[in-house]
Amino acid sequence: MDSFVINGPSKLKGSVDISGSKNAALPIMVSCIACPGKYTLKNVPNLRDTRTIIKLLEIIGATIIKNNNCIIIDSTKCDNPVAPYSLVKTMRASFYVLGPLLSRFQTAKVSLPGGCAWGPRPVDFHIKAFRKMGASISLNKGYVIARGVLKGTTINFKIPSVGATGNVLMGCINLNEKVVIKNAAMEPEIQDLCNFLIKMGVKIKGIGTSQLIIQGKSSNKEKEHKIIHSIIPDRIEVGTFILASLMTKSKIKINKIYPEHIKSIISELSKIGVSIKVDSKNSITIIPNKKIKKTNVTTGVYPGFPTDMQSQWTSLMTISDGISTIQDTIYYDRFSHIPELNRLGANIILKDNIATINGVKKLVGTSVMCTDLRAGAALVLAALTAEGITKISRIYHIDRGYEDFEIKLEKINVDIKRFNEKDA
Repeated sequence: MDSFVINGPSKLKGSVDISGSKNAALPIMVSCIACPGKYTLKNVPNLRDTRTIIKLLEIIGATIIKNNNCIIIDSTKCDNPVAPYSLVKTMRASFYVLGPLLSRFQTAKVSLPGGCAWGPRPVDFHIKAFRKMGASISLNKGYVIARGVLKGTTINFKIPSVGATGNVLMGCINLNEKVVIKNAAMEPEIQDLCNFLIKMGVKIKGIGTSQLIIQGKSSNKEKEHKIIHSIIPDRIEVGTFILASLMTKSKIKINKIYPEHIKSIISELSKIGVSIKVDSKNSITIIPNKKIKKTNVTTGVYPGFPTDMQSQWTSLMTISDGISTIQDTIYYDRFSHIPELNRLGANIILKDNIATINGVKKLVGTSVMCTDLRAGAALVLAALTAEGITKISRIYHIDRGYEDFEIKLEKINVDIKRFNEKDA
């Protein structure tokens, strides 16, 4: 099991290139199942999660060719509409295959995600939506068994769900009837999926709004697809490196980004007086303050402040000039990073899903443990500013969502090394 060892405090310099978005790449990759064809996807990040999806696509029958950050998916011979527990248990996004499998084969056997209960969990949004579209769905030994020809309907989500919105969109690919999604997710990753599906021949109105009107295509009238698509940059990685600049009081340049995707983050940064210089339409320079001002933040659905930045923002506020709070309205159990940050000398109290952070003058390196992807990023940020050596274990969580993280950090002057326990 790998770990990071970071010798701080760090002083960053130089520039960093942002990778493709994990949360955009995963649904686009699985959507290729729905129609036989050869799909060339560029700017796909090399991550544990994308590698897991590749394994899943191969089980379903696709052939994959990888060339750095470009993958070619040949889905012409897909014939096994099954997503086994051995893969789905490792990441919830594997459940995305339900939509494209139903769309192409009118049948699917997909494992419930690991630890997911039947009913009140978010996966229930997917199940109810496909039942509304005419699928017969049952649960057998931990697997969702779905059958039936999908039909047009109107789906109204109680709350916007990125996963369920994406899954329904993919279920519509071969459905030559109108489907309306109300209270749809509006995230850039959903927009990227929509733009890809349009290349497949799907008609979609309302992209970027809370109401999507989708009309799929008639699959038996189309030739095999040959589509090229480039994945959008990862806005959460952008936000993470912005906070790395602020916490180390270092000026860095961040390239290969879409500034319009991080407006909510920029809005919060403006409240604490951070200066961001726009160098070009895809490049910014972060000019940090001498002092990090306290501020209160509440996460929300897009275009609100992203829950995927909550952990990292908590790290930033640990060395702010006063008492701040952060409330996560999306997930109510996403604060496992707090005990680990407190081990580094932070002063954080959690009550009723609100973290109250009393800024301290400095953090001090010690041994900490990743509990999830974004918690791991938060610990890396804290280690950059902490005095002395910080050892971060269980970094396989970080590898799920940050491509070449330590390589990029080394490039901007961080003293970071990756170790395997058997190297110790």
